[in-house]
Amino acid sequence: ATAFCYWRTKLWNTYAQTRGDGVNSEDYRLPTEHEWEYAARGGHDLAPYPWGGYYVRNAKGCLLANFKPGRGNYPEDGGLYTVKADAYFPNDFGLYNMSGNVAEWTVTAYTENAYSFLHDLNPDIRYDAKDDDPEAYKRKVIRGGSWKDIAHYMQTGTRHWEYQDTTKSYIGFRCVLTFLGRSLNDF
Repeated sequence: ATAFCYWRTKLWNTYAQTRGDGVNSEDYRLPTEHEWEYAARGGHDLAPYPWGGYYVRNAKGCLLANFKPGRGNYPEDGGLYTVKADAYFPNDFGLYNMSGNVAEWTVTAYTENAYSFLHDLNPDIRYDAKDDDPEAYKRKVIRGGSWKDIAHYMQTGTRHWEYQDTTKSYIGFRCVLTFLGRSLNDF
């Protein structure tokens, strides 16, 4: 995922140079755990799900994400595995599949008591583990739940982990780009 972000940055900068826009000063990257949660909530600070409600079904009984609604019941939501990105409605920030479909990597290192380490001046825990590091150092936070997960993992506040060097059919990633604000020429 990190290599893809690096490649995407190079590709974008090459394209921008051909247009005469210059090189972007920020790189594409994976989001931090807190950036991911902010984006997933879509402006709904207390809502457990990205769509702003407390339930996984809408008023008509339709499921609002691609996940496993019951034991072994993968197809009830319309997909056995992943579905198209726009198969479900976006959240209020316009982001699709912030819950369900695939869980998403973050750059944040996983530790069970992470919140006791965090502070406004230190809002994130990052560590890129080396091959010879202990297994516990290689855990990265994944968020959002996937097509194979139950509704608990769809909640925006639920966190889980996976080893940074593994690949799974139910984990994907989303590139982010730091927005530095508008140019003075835009006003």
